[in-house]
Amino acid sequence: MLASHRPTARLLALLIALVAVLPLAGCGLFGSDPKPEDAASQFVAAFAGGDTASASAQTDAADSAKALMDKVRGALKPATVMAQVNRVDTTDNTATATYHLTWDLGHNRLWSYDSKFELRLQDEKWKVHWEPAVLHPKLAAQQTLAVQDNDAQLAPLLDRDGQAVMQPDRVVSVVFEQAKAGDATAIAGQLAKALGGIDPTITAQGILDGAAKANGQPYPVVSLRDADYQKVKAQIYDLAGVRFTASTRLLPLDKKFAPALLPSLRKLVEDQVQGKSGWRVYTVDSAGKEGEELYAKAAEPAKAVQLALSTKVQNAAQAAIAGEKTPSMIVAIQPSTGDVLAVAQNTPADQQGTLALTGRYPPGSTFKIVTAAEAVASGKATADTPLGCPGTTVVDGREIPNSNKFDKGVIPMRNAFAFSCNTTFAQLALAMGPDELTQMAKKLGLGLDFVIPGVTTVTGSVPSASGQTERAEDGFGQGKVVASPFGMAVVAATVASGSVPKPVLVHGSETKIDSTPDPVPGAVLDSVRGMMAEVVATGTATALKPLGDVRGKTGTAQFGDGTHSHGWFVGYKGDLAFAVLLTDVGQSTTAVQAAGRFLTSVG
Repeated sequence: MLASHRPTARLLALLIALVAVLPLAGCGLFGSDPKPEDAASQFVAAFAGGDTASASAQTDAADSAKALMDKVRGALKPATVMAQVNRVDTTDNTATATYHLTWDLGHNRLWSYDSKFELRLQDEKWKVHWEPAVLHPKLAAQQTLAVQDNDAQLAPLLDRDGQAVMQPDRVVSVVFEQAKAGDATAIAGQLAKALGGIDPTITAQGILDGAAKANGQPYPVVSLRDADYQKVKAQIYDLAGVRFTASTRLLPLDKKFAPALLPSLRKLVEDQVQGKSGWRVYTVDSAGKEGEELYAKAAEPAKAVQLALSTKVQNAAQAAIAGEKTPSMIVAIQPSTGDVLAVAQNTPADQQGTLALTGRYPPGSTFKIVTAAEAVASGKATADTPLGCPGTTVVDGREIPNSNKFDKGVIPMRNAFAFSCNTTFAQLALAMGPDELTQMAKKLGLGLDFVIPGVTTVTGSVPSASGQTERAEDGFGQGKVVASPFGMAVVAATVASGSVPKPVLVHGSETKIDSTPDPVPGAVLDSVRGMMAEVVATGTATALKPLGDVRGKTGTAQFGDGTHSHGWFVGYKGDLAFAVLLTDVGQSTTAVQAAGRFLTSVG
């Protein structure tokens, strides 16, 4: 298909050139009286149109002219060439034509210049006197032209404080070609021995199996950072059937830094960090040695892209959960800006994807933040309203217990919140309409759909409760309610700031939201904030009391057959809101401890 287009493109360029020069040629172009203007126009049009045979035939050295014209066009590979004869000065049997030439080399690369050539009258015909300078004034004998692209260096990816998170690095791909390896088994063994110290998963059998599946095509064994490649280069460089390709990529400075998150962010910003490539044209002699540079356009590097992430907060969050044996996560958000400061997961969580952003888990008693807010907003209770906190309560035959069936009698709602009385909040939810918790949850950000460039997020779901039992269970986060750590961090940030934030991961990108709920009244939030402070002061998270003004809510969320539980802690300190989830740990104490490690490290 490509070949069929070339004559059309060449004819178009020829017509453009002819139209450009017709005013100079005049009616003599088709008359019997030869004019140097006609010869100049015909030569320029033929060359611009890619018809080097016709162009060279109009010179006094056709073979030499065609050879060089073909070589130059082959080197520059122009999409089109446009030419304009500007003037022709005649003196007896010689003439000098000046013309303007523009090479379109594709990818927005345009190169324009003025040149000139001499015409001589021979046997009543005007011929272009051939010399390399006809194509460019600085092109000498035994020279041709060459073009070279200069890629712009990739821009780094920075955290919110300007610290590099990802930066350009040379990557060398090691490729195995079994057909050229001779003793393929021996070569695979040598490769595996050298590379195994960098990547223990590389084995000789794995290389041979990969090559077999490649069906005779080169098999990419591994891509190495340049520093790692240099360690093994001497051992693998001269192996038969092994070759190498190099490129520059944006790579994390620390391989352990947000490994589940950075690949998605790199994909988002890859166009922004590319910059604009530069290029140049220069002369080359017959031995391939570079001569004079004729044109150069410098590469334009892109500006660094800045993330909302904080290296300090991210590292603190990762360290706080690194030792946990089950999938564990921490998400931190700055309430005042919506900046996502950390999306941390331990290795078991990383192996399952971005659970911190998209996992759906019962929130347990952390959902009492929503139930308490609705109770206050609807006038059903205040923080000081005396409410019963019996060890158990029964709803439609379903027994709902407190943890270990503790009984606090009748206490203010703030104390029921601090001690995490399931029975109290089940009864509060029973007094609410089917969708009251649904609406309050959305006002706090839970159940909203955010479109954040670079990542997929799920806040959670709070469906309308169809029956009494379901409504009671929803009241303490054990019904059909599910939430992600990201969703609960949004809830904490909303309570802290007074409005639902628009979470941002990359500065300069726009987060969209599916709806904008009415804000929760300030007086309601003040009441909830006070209750969250009580949790740390006298309730289930007193271990955090030495860390200052920390406010939050613990949660022990049963799942499966009810014999296993997740541990949650959701809260904020100053302008730092966060959610901690440790899966299948049995209680919330370990989540509180992880939150303590996190806050201590952040400072």
